[in-house]
Amino acid sequence: MENQLSRYVNKINNMPKFMRSFLLTKLFCTKVKYAGTSGIKLISINKKHVELKLNNRKKVQNHIGGIHAVAAALLAESTTGIVLGLNVPDTRLPLIKSMKISYQRRMQGDLKAIAKLSEQQIEAIESQEKGTLIIPVEITDDSGEQPIICEMEWAWITKKKK
Repeated sequence: MENQLSRYVNKINNMPKFMRSFLLTKLFCTKVKYAGTSGIKLISINKKHVELKLNNRKKVQNHIGGIHAVAAALLAESTTGIVLGLNVPDTRLPLIKSMKISYQRRMQGDLKAIAKLSEQQIEAIESQEKGTLIIPVEITDDSGEQPIICEMEWAWITKKKK
């Protein structure tokens, strides 16, 4: 089943490769303004897999020059929200319920985040009027290690008619 977001993403994913990340990022940042402010970049997205990147730049740094804890949480929330959003029917509204974030060590350099959904999770999202789902996200830094461990709990409910 395709929703409005997945139709746009499919069109962009059929364009030349050099344009995709830029266009996907533009699409996302027009809807989620704060992600644009922080400089999150969409690397690749489809209904099962989303990969985002956050460069370590002045706007998102903490007092010791690493990516701020809240910016890393935004990256985790954005990555999992997109993968859910690609699968939620247009008649439903995705909502973040909780974030579980364990900071393991100082973040080094840029961050890359990957969130994935299984076929069973996608089926549940598409078929249930409302529900909840825990979506893990793997965030690695320039060392290749995971400086934070994240788990996002998302819900979806029926949109209220205007």
